[in-house]
Amino acid sequence: MADLSVAIVGGLHADARKAAVAHLLAEVPDSVVLHHDLSTAADGTVLRTVRDRTGVLDRGRAPLVDDCACCALREDLVPALKRLADAGSTRLAVVELWDSVEPKAMAEVVAASGLTVTSVITAVDPALVLPCLANGDDLSEHGLAAASTDQRTIADTFARQLEYAPVLAITDSPESDDEDHALLSQLHPTARRVRVMSERGCAPDRGAGNCATSHNEPAAAHHPQDPTLVDAPTPLAAAALAGFDPEAAATAQHPACALLPTDADDHGVATLVWHRRRPFHPERLYAALEELTCAAARSRGRFWLADRPDTLLHWDAAGGALCVETAGPWLASLPDAAWEMVPPVRRAAAALDWHPEHGDRCQHLVFTSPGLDRDGIERLLESSLLTDTEYAAGRDAWSRLPRPFDAFLEV
Repeated sequence: MADLSVAIVGGLHADARKAAVAHLLAEVPDSVVLHHDLSTAADGTVLRTVRDRTGVLDRGRAPLVDDCACCALREDLVPALKRLADAGSTRLAVVELWDSVEPKAMAEVVAASGLTVTSVITAVDPALVLPCLANGDDLSEHGLAAASTDQRTIADTFARQLEYAPVLAITDSPESDDEDHALLSQLHPTARRVRVMSERGCAPDRGAGNCATSHNEPAAAHHPQDPTLVDAPTPLAAAALAGFDPEAAATAQHPACALLPTDADDHGVATLVWHRRRPFHPERLYAALEELTCAAARSRGRFWLADRPDTLLHWDAAGGALCVETAGPWLASLPDAAWEMVPPVRRAAAALDWHPEHGDRCQHLVFTSPGLDRDGIERLLESSLLTDTEYAAGRDAWSRLPRPFDAFLEV
């Protein structure tokens, strides 16, 4: 089986995704695009298409697995990629994910098969970032559900697509402004952002093999609204072949050691990082959930409650909806012998922020939004912590506090 590089390109912004894929086909010799269309699931199958820059090379259908279109994609994807590898004529296989498919699961499936994932790219139209984050509709309401049991929303799906990918392909949307680019930058500050001309601005020239710029132009030019975006002959092609570590990407998303955004304020968009050691009073925090959830376009992080001091809780909010989940124990609650089973990166993250009394237990919440009311959010969060008197009462007293999160967490 010949060496085959696999780049995964996804995102709910279909036009941006198609522009990024067209750019890669035009820029990378011997590249093909593999796409599974899940919109045909109502007929009991998903449609697989393989194409190169000249047109469609192959079509096929894969049956649904347990009434799940995304499961059919997982079952069919690796065999299709291995056929390309065995043929030996493909340098780069671009897996163009269907709208609501999340890249994490697909990257891990491909990597587990022994194939080489060289990049995960989410294509983004900056003008659509805030509308997507504000959209609490179920995917099923827009024909985007991947299975009959799919209960995801537009907002939470887009947030995960955006935050998992180390590379963002940013289209030159004429409707976007400085606020849109600032929001995107603050939501995923560590991403490599590469500018891609939309097909409206420049359709890929199949003969010349380039889109955004001519190879005779200067190597780089800056986007007027976002100076960190680089316009170069083949920046996306280079990113697609740069290399990818699924384990590191998963670790960067884990609530215990996630690389959360830092404090920022730019073009009317702000990010508030709120970090405290004292535990939350469960009843007061529960009463504040709705207001906190609606206070920002996106909020996330980890926290702890006085009535359950050993449990690390994950905060994940977008589109006016909040998901709170248990994410295992705090390291401070584990016996020393169990630490050997904890990934080194998590031990290192805990050591950097260790407290002599509480260990790695902390409140670390991040709120990002245009027009963010920093003072209001901070007041609400501070009022939800234990008071001095409640804190001094100790853990036995904390354990007797009301437990409204039991219903939330289905305990």
